[in-house]
Amino acid sequence: MKTNLEEISPVKKKLSIEIESKEVDKKLNEAYRELGKKAKIPGFRPGKVPRKILETHFSTQVTEDVTKNLISETFPMAIQEVETFPLGAPLLEKDILKQGQNFRYSAVMEVRPKFEVKDYLELEVEKERLSVSEEDVRKQLEQIREANGKLTSIDQDRPIQKDDYAVIDYEGFEEGSPLEGIKSPNFLLKVGSNEFHPGFDEALTGLHKEDETEIRVDFEKDHYHSKLAGKSVDFKVKITDIKEMVLSELNDEFAQNLGADIKDLEDLKNKVKESITAQEEKRIDRDLKQRILKKISDSVDFELPQVLIESEIDYAVENVAQNLMRSGSSLEKAGLSEEKIREEFTPSAQKRVKDLLILGEIAKQDNIEVDEEDLANSLRDLAANTGQDMETIRKYYEAKNMIGSLKEKLLEEKTLNYLLENAKISEVDEKGGN
Repeated sequence: MKTNLEEISPVKKKLSIEIESKEVDKKLNEAYRELGKKAKIPGFRPGKVPRKILETHFSTQVTEDVTKNLISETFPMAIQEVETFPLGAPLLEKDILKQGQNFRYSAVMEVRPKFEVKDYLELEVEKERLSVSEEDVRKQLEQIREANGKLTSIDQDRPIQKDDYAVIDYEGFEEGSPLEGIKSPNFLLKVGSNEFHPGFDEALTGLHKEDETEIRVDFEKDHYHSKLAGKSVDFKVKITDIKEMVLSELNDEFAQNLGADIKDLEDLKNKVKESITAQEEKRIDRDLKQRILKKISDSVDFELPQVLIESEIDYAVENVAQNLMRSGSSLEKAGLSEEKIREEFTPSAQKRVKDLLILGEIAKQDNIEVDEEDLANSLRDLAANTGQDMETIRKYYEAKNMIGSLKEKLLEEKTLNYLLENAKISEVDEKGGN
């Protein structure tokens, strides 16, 4: 076997492989020998069918099978020989396999870029000083209060006001024709939230229960709903009910009714402050790591493998689809096109891939590894968070082939912590920073 590696770009290689005719003939002979033992052809006993007859009936299938087997056997050896490993499925080009001739094929594949990261230790970076104000606690308490409020139909005959909840039947039309999927009975809309469109909310204000109206909305070209984006749509709307959010008074009784062993309002405030503090600590830590990573990323430039970018985008699109499915919706129902989502996620996917490659290179340069103790600690934490024992979690991850991806995540976090430990950190009051 002969191999030749050609560089198309820093992240794309073409590996050419040539297999000698002697090996080709050997594989073809073996294939026909095995075929002859079981082939059933009228006029011939099993095992007695001449080679020429077998070739007449089965040459196409035998050639395909031997070609596939030769590639599957030689390609792993070839990439080991040239020490170049594909990130995804390679693009194969192959000759037609023939008796007595050498067989050649090539594989175009994307590989990890080779680059060096320098000066990533003792970086000067600013960290936001942790601060949780009484105002932060008050806002969180209001959110809890609103989340536990009750929607109640208004008694008096008054028009829709800002912050009311309108229950409507609607259908959208474009130039007199109904728009597919733009129709809903008993649709609940918080007026003034502008979640659907500011013009639509504005037109509802002042209407009464049982009113019927038509609303024209000129949607922006970048509107989130692909079936509405850039269109002028006429909506036929009927107001079936007007509701308001009735909130409980913020007192000891309200706090106790929330459960979770809350004794009184003061206890609730303390727990809210603890929760906000924990969230802020995580946010500040995450932000600090991103600042360090950005400093390093800005100092190094290299080509990114498209296969890794596409993989990140695939993961993001799948997450969006799964979240919509859990809420009883779908990409189509939400008016979201996969093409648009992929386009929107591309910049973040590119950043994510670059960050991961940089962290991987730093881990390699400084011999940072995930050992069995790291893995056990992570599985133990997962078990504690899910209320299961550690061995059950381990078996689940092993059965789903997720141990490898878990180790990758742990290595990423371990490398980020290593960079933090070796950084020069100064605390600042304001949010944001470099």
